[in-house]
Amino acid sequence: MIVFRKSRKALVTGAGAADGIGVAVGRALAEAGLSVAITASSQRIEQRAEELRAGGLDVRAVVADLTRAADVGRLCSEVGEVDILVNNAGMGTVAQPALQRRFLDLSESDWDRGIDVSLKTAFLSTRGFLAGMVERGHGRVVNMASVTGPYVSNEGEAAYSAAKAGMVGLTHALALEVGRHGVTVNAVAPGWIATGASTPEERAAAQNTPLGRAGTPEEVAAAVLFLASDAASYVNGAVLVVDGGNILQERKG
Repeated sequence: MIVFRKSRKALVTGAGAADGIGVAVGRALAEAGLSVAITASSQRIEQRAEELRAGGLDVRAVVADLTRAADVGRLCSEVGEVDILVNNAGMGTVAQPALQRRFLDLSESDWDRGIDVSLKTAFLSTRGFLAGMVERGHGRVVNMASVTGPYVSNEGEAAYSAAKAGMVGLTHALALEVGRHGVTVNAVAPGWIATGASTPEERAAAQNTPLGRAGTPEEVAAAVLFLASDAASYVNGAVLVVDGGNILQERKG
């Protein structure tokens, strides 16, 4: 069982969905003894925090649009220094769901939105909190990548694939820059994970994984929990795939 020092704090972005990966990560970190802040772009993040606090967990919520530098600056001021940053924000939001459109039909604004939501959010959030980790000589950054982009892709997901591949590149570059300062930077790459946002097609595809099912947000959270812990102190620049072995298969279904 992984337990953290009581004095340590974590921030999890993109935790607004009740059945999503972000809130599962926030719950896992809080259950391990951390004081956790969760953030999303809509007021529903307040409800997630209330639900977690009802279970006796130390969780607070901050509403922020992480594609905006001013909002990230306010988030940094409200949350203060953190020891663990989980960059989970991505895909889409309640106001602007994830876009699936073939490349030749993408507008410039479509492309910009896809990159902003799934990559710029991590850039701005990490820039806001990383300096403090370096100064204190300890920190963990865990980026939520995906198998989509770094390893595989789907038609209509060019921007998302580029953003998630970029998340892995960011992970590698930062791992080199801050490792000597006691800060590790790693990524988790989920495959088919069952959430409320899963489409019928995605749920069907998950049945063709080697395990014959979709993963759960809690299984992704377990990977994040390990990378955020002292047990992973010599893991830096890694990408931990959580997909039930699906990318190993040439033939699916």
